[in-house]
Amino acid sequence: MASVDSSLQRFDAALARLEAAVETLFAQSGHPVLLKKQLDVMMADRAQLAEQLDQSLARERELQSLADEASAALGTAIDEVRAALGRPDQKEEKDG
Repeated sequence: MASVDSSLQRFDAALARLEAAVETLFAQSGHPVLLKKQLDVMMADRAQLAEQLDQSLARERELQSLADEASAALGTAIDEVRAALGRPDQKEEKDG
């Protein structure tokens, strides 16, 4: 989940920069049409960043699910190899 937190922090930082840039443009700009075009570009960029973040979060969930499945399969395979070799399960050794 650290990558989610990192992504959210980067997204928040990007939004803060966007807001600061918009405020600067309002303060410096005397031409409303130019300001509107620049704002539209920034809002499109923000939308793209939000979409990329959503995709990254979905991919992270997918990878975590695959990692969980792989871990479970590996655990099962280890137990099967131990059983085939006639070795007791480590869980039983700890309990016994």
